[in-house]
Amino acid sequence: MIVRKTSSLELLIVVAISVFLFFYGSGNFGLVGADEPRYAQIAREMLERHDFVSPTLNGEPWLEKPVLYYWLGMASFKIFGVTDTAARIPSAALALGMVLAIFFYMRRFRPGTQLDAGIITASCAVVFAFSRGASTDMPLTASFSVAMLVWYVWYQTGRNIWLLTFYFFLGLATLAKGPVAPFLGGLIVLVFSVLRRDIKTSLRTLWLPGVLLYLAVVLPWFVAVQMRDPQFLYVFILEHNLARFGSNMFHHKQPLWYYIPVFILAVAPWTFFAIAALVDALKWSVRSWRIRLSEDGNVTRAATTDGFAEFLVLWTLLPILFFSLSQSKLPGYILPSIPPCAILTADYLGRRRGQPLSALLVAGHCGLLAILLAFILAFPAVFIQHVAMPHAAGYTAGLLSLIVFSSSYYALRKTGAPVLRLVTLAPVIFMVGFILKVAAPSIDDYYSARPVAIEVGKGTGQSAAVAVYEVKRELRYGLSFYRNQNIANYDDNEIPRDAHILIAKAGSLAAVSFKLKNRKMVRMGSFPSQRLEYFLVSAADSAKPKAAASLPAGPGTN
Repeated sequence: MIVRKTSSLELLIVVAISVFLFFYGSGNFGLVGADEPRYAQIAREMLERHDFVSPTLNGEPWLEKPVLYYWLGMASFKIFGVTDTAARIPSAALALGMVLAIFFYMRRFRPGTQLDAGIITASCAVVFAFSRGASTDMPLTASFSVAMLVWYVWYQTGRNIWLLTFYFFLGLATLAKGPVAPFLGGLIVLVFSVLRRDIKTSLRTLWLPGVLLYLAVVLPWFVAVQMRDPQFLYVFILEHNLARFGSNMFHHKQPLWYYIPVFILAVAPWTFFAIAALVDALKWSVRSWRIRLSEDGNVTRAATTDGFAEFLVLWTLLPILFFSLSQSKLPGYILPSIPPCAILTADYLGRRRGQPLSALLVAGHCGLLAILLAFILAFPAVFIQHVAMPHAAGYTAGLLSLIVFSSSYYALRKTGAPVLRLVTLAPVIFMVGFILKVAAPSIDDYYSARPVAIEVGKGTGQSAAVAVYEVKRELRYGLSFYRNQNIANYDDNEIPRDAHILIAKAGSLAAVSFKLKNRKMVRMGSFPSQRLEYFLVSAADSAKPKAAASLPAGPGTN
């Protein structure tokens, strides 16, 4: 009874922390970047057309990614309405599901480590960040993580129901982001089997009922979209998979070592313990592999030992190595490597329960917490608004960082691992709250199209046509979502003939006037934080623009 109550309390703690990290304040700032508003708008258009097959953006096919996020976005918009929060709910819900899957797996197969595994996974910086993104990265990672966990359950138990479950979630991961899911899954299983001198395991994984289930999950949409949009396979497979991997056509080229610092930041604030756990598990795995390779026979002493650490090491490292070879690199690509590393970290801490923590690890961990706190406190002024922090705020940030370092170092050296969760989560929760409450308005003003859409909509209404000139593509996609309309781009010679609102980079009046020739412009206002100004442009056959008040009135955003 005591064990059951303890487990229930641990589950409640994991859920509460995850809900706070993934859901709280998810609409406090608008959609940012190019992907969030673009994917959200695609889901909205599919919902408006009641179309579950063809992703479109502004009515044109958009075939870069499969459909899973769009389906989830459609459901979220249907239930909660078209809002920023609703666009982000699918990723948050899937992140929560992934954390719970890890918790229950560890409770069953590594009892005593489930609380750490759930908390560490949920609070890794990259998991927190992508759980709040309206994108395909978390749908891929959550589905893929569950698939790999249940594959290992099958490997341990031999029960084919788990192999079926593996293929089902691998199918969902394919619908999230494409063939990268089965490729990485197959690569991990194959290398694991080879290094354990158990190639039969990888052959047994190719189980016909499982393969048929995978095809039943994946093929209906792939076939349907190909029949409706014959260019799909060319655009999706050749351009956005093979060409993206083998060339820099999408301008995301980074050095070979790019994912080393990305990984270090991705597992923060657990970086020092995560690296220690990964190195420890890698050393143990290499010793085991050497023993197997040096022994004769099909079944060896080393082959019969638990291979969970080896499996997690390969699951962590192989995606990083694979994407390091890609000519196109983005931080989210290695998100599937983070859950297994978090599990390794929890297992590492569990095996050292009752032992004193290394002074070097403790100092590094506490120092990182202090640095992260200082960075977050300086973030709104220094890194968003690009102004110096007021002296009082700077001194306060320095003092708080010093308090966090000294108090956490003292607690960990005095008490050890039992207080590690509290020492880590207290500043993390404070930092997340600071971002969502204090920094959110600045993030909104400087990086989201939402306040721009609100400002422009005050005088022009929601239905007035809008065009842009020399602005970031993020703004164009964001305006398309918030105004639910196609945004013409002067840079592509898309100059509407009717009267419209033009949002342009500040100081571009002369260049715009040259493009418009004899058409009249009236400056309506500016948005200084994003260095924009906006104008009312007359119709091509009009000598004078209509007054802004004559444009349809309506709300600035949805």
